Formats: sequence, C-alpha cells, structure tokens
Amino acid sequence: MTVWSRHDILMMNRAVQLARKGLYTTRPNPSVGCVITQNDIIVGEGFHQKAGEPHAEVHALNAAKEASLGGTAYVTLEPCSHFGRTPPCAKALIEAGVKRVVVAMKDPNPQVVGRGLAMLTAAGVQVDIGLLESQAEALNPGFIKRMKTNIPLVTVKLAASLDGKTALANGKSQWITGSEARQDVQRLRAKHGALVTGVETVLIDNPSLNVRYDELGGLTDVYDEKDLQQPLRVILDSKARLTGKERIFDIESPLLLVSCTAYPDEFTAKLPKHVEKVVLPDIKGRVDLHALLAHLGQCVNSVMVEAGATLAGAFVEAGCVDEIVLYQAPKLLGAKGRNLLALNDYESMAEIPSLKVIDERKIGVDTRLVIQLGHI
Repeated sequence: MTVWSRHDILMMNRAVQLARKGLYTTRPNPSVGCVITQNDIIVGEGFHQKAGEPHAEVHALNAAKEASLGGTAYVTLEPCSHFGRTPPCAKALIEAGVKRVVVAMKDPNPQVVGRGLAMLTAAGVQVDIGLLESQAEALNPGFIKRMKTNIPLVTVKLAASLDGKTALANGKSQWITGSEARQDVQRLRAKHGALVTGVETVLIDNPSLNVRYDELGGLTDVYDEKDLQQPLRVILDSKARLTGKERIFDIESPLLLVSCTAYPDEFTAKLPKHVEKVVLPDIKGRVDLHALLAHLGQCVNSVMVEAGATLAGAFVEAGCVDEIVLYQAPKLLGAKGRNLLALNDYESMAEIPSLKVIDERKIGVDTRLVIQLGHI
C-alpha cells in the first residue's frame, strides 16, 4: 500500500481543484487536472478545457517545459493511451522525461482502462495510483457511469412547497422557489449533457429549455458565453403531437424529438437544422425510457429530467433515476395542489424506494436536497 506524503496530498488536491474548472465545458469528455512538480515545487499545471483540445497533461507539460524532466506528475484520471482527437498523454509524459506519475483513479473508458498505466510502467516510469480517488470520482460521475454501463447518469430536478406540491390546483406555479434557486437550476442545467421533458410540458408551458447565461450568477465571471455548451434538449413526444410553432424550435441549440411514431413529412420538411428526431419503441403508448437512455448513452454522460409529475414519476418507477435534486420552498399550496411525483401506490414499506440525502443546503430562502435513489 502506497504511503502518501503531505506534498503528494497537497498536489493531488490542487489537481482536483484544477479539474473543477472544466466541469461546465469538457463534455462529453471528463474533467481532468494535472500538476507537475520538480523537487516539490510546482513547475507546470493545467486542466482539460474542451473536447478536441489538449488534455490536462499536455497543458501542464507545455507550462513546465524542460522542468518536467525527472519530475512528478499528479493527474486526477489515468493518462490516455490511445490516439483520439489528440495524441496519447501517457506517451507525452514519457517523452517529456517525467519519472513518477501519481494517478487518482483508473480511466473507466474501455479504450483506456489500465493501458495508460501499463505504458508508463513499461517505459520505466514509477506509477502510484489511488490518491484522493473518491474526490476524483466525484468530478465525473456521469462519465464514469456511461463508460461502465453505456447509460448516462440521470438526475430528476423537482421544485415543491413544504406540503409537497408543485403548483396550485389551477396549475399556477410561478414562482414556487426564489430567484437564487432558479439561478442554481440554470447552473445545474449547464452541467448536464441533456435535458429531458415531456410534450405536455412543452404544449402547456411553452418553455425554451436552454441555459440562460445571464441567470448563471457568478459563473459569468468565470466563463464566457461562447465557452458554455448548451445541453441537448430532448422532448418525449410519443404520438408526434408537436406542431413546430413551439418556442423550443426558435432557440438554435441542439434539439432531439423522440417519438414512437414518425412525424408527418410536411412537419419534418420544415424543421431547422439544429433539430434531430428519432423513433424509439413504446411501452403502453409511451416512450420506452430504457431505450431512450441507451440511445442518449451513445454520446451523453448525464441527463437532467425537468418534467411534470407523470414523466418524473415514470423515470423513478422504471428504476432509471440516480439522484433527485429537490428545491423545497417555504410555502404551502394546499391539499388540492398538484403532486410532486405520480407514483403507483405501494402496499408495503418493503416496496418503497430506498432514498439517501447526500447533501442539504440553503439556496436563498429555499432548501436544496440532493437525494440518491436505491432500489425500486
């Protein structure tokens, strides 16, 4: 078992901090940070900024230049060993003469896992792995899940009153939560590769479903608008009811229409270039959610569901949800208000979902709960 020095821990902690700078920009690639030291002094550091651009190790090596010879590299994720859109980082570290590489975690990507470490070891580089592994895993939960299962991480976002209602009985809901919570939702959207909602939400509320840059709060001090990717907007429209006149079509960011039957040719002919469509199998007339996630898993690490009680409940009942983010407002909407989730009645306590609150904090006047789901 490796005994880590205080310097090792400090340097990997710095690499984790650097990796966090890419949380909103790297998808579908993972967020990665790298620090290079020489005689316990930082000589270069960097983080992966955007897919298709240099990886964290390359940025750090470019900053260190000749000082990397004989140095130590601290990397939050195993250096890649294959040629993709960029050359292998393991090879770059070897050619730069780095003598030791400390890695927080193995890369779960089947193209990489263990191969980068083996390449380094074969070249005589000392490789130590496992330092701050849990912190490194927390950087890329969606990427890790997709690499292991081909299915993205699924978060259901909910907002409710203290009595568990999402709207008044007449459907009015603006605004249950305060402005700080709504800004936080925009930041949550910006982290995800796709937003999913149902056609009923689109037809009734006519939302845009995009990330609104001017509502991101402090993130606008860190990122230019051009650096932030808009998530893929996914509309579940099983019976192909959309008309093309909805607001979602006016925003030129990626849009995927998912139906169980083909749209009419006249509708398809008028679709803007940023709109794609796919026909997936149905279950009792509704889009098969497992088929949906398998389709999105081809390119999306994480999915955020923003939908009404019926669709949000269907994701939970299908066992497709990894976590719920609930914004709870200090309001009471009454017994006839609309419920948070539409779920089947359970007949025993053994049937109910296993939930675990992993984070609770105040967001303005509201409370945000992050809840992990277990079995259904």
